Amino acid sequence: MDNFFNFFQSSFPTLIHYKYLFIFLGATIEGMNTTILAGFLASVASISLWPAFFTCLIGEVINGFAWYTVGYYAGAKPIDKWGRKDAKSRKIIEKVEEYFKRYSGRAILFAKVTWSLTIATMITAGSFRYNLKRFAWYNFLGSVIWIGMVFFVGYFFGESYKYLFDYLKNIVFVFVFLGGAIAIGYILKIILRSAYVRTLFVAERLRELSDKVKDGIDKFLSDKED
Repeated sequence: MDNFFNFFQSSFPTLIHYKYLFIFLGATIEGMNTTILAGFLASVASISLWPAFFTCLIGEVINGFAWYTVGYYAGAKPIDKWGRKDAKSRKIIEKVEEYFKRYSGRAILFAKVTWSLTIATMITAGSFRYNLKRFAWYNFLGSVIWIGMVFFVGYFFGESYKYLFDYLKNIVFVFVFLGGAIAIGYILKIILRSAYVRTLFVAERLRELSDKVKDGIDKFLSDKED
């Protein structure tokens, strides 16, 4: 394990010296990969567990407020410019807006927890001037859950590497395990995003099914009367 620390200290001295600052910036701007890396490094005792976790959490919370601010002052223009490039994207964005109008807080929480359409949802919240105190609560709660899940993925892979360290002393295997953690993070993100997008269309499908059933009953009754 000393080889791992020595490698980073010799190759990235500035990164090691300002490690929490870089984690904070990474969590605020990028999010998932930085949080996985932080969890991995915390598990191998390269950084402290709770300071790393709370640094990632603060960065994620600030990210939510940043996009809320964009929506608050710019309205839906950023979404109109970047989120409606094709028919499918327009359909999803419309569903996000409809879902937010109906559920508001739940929409913020689900977007943060699943890390799906998060930017669109945060901008929508800002453009609708959603209550800031309520936004702060749902943004914080969703961030805690999401950071907890992703941080654990990195931590778990770091612990796995520690158990196998006696057999895998080559520094290359550190990056293999870290890459595996990031891959799992993306798989988790894809699964959660797919599930969230499907829920956006559930209400519409149920409404269409209800209309078909109603039309069928009306037609059946009218045929009986004839």
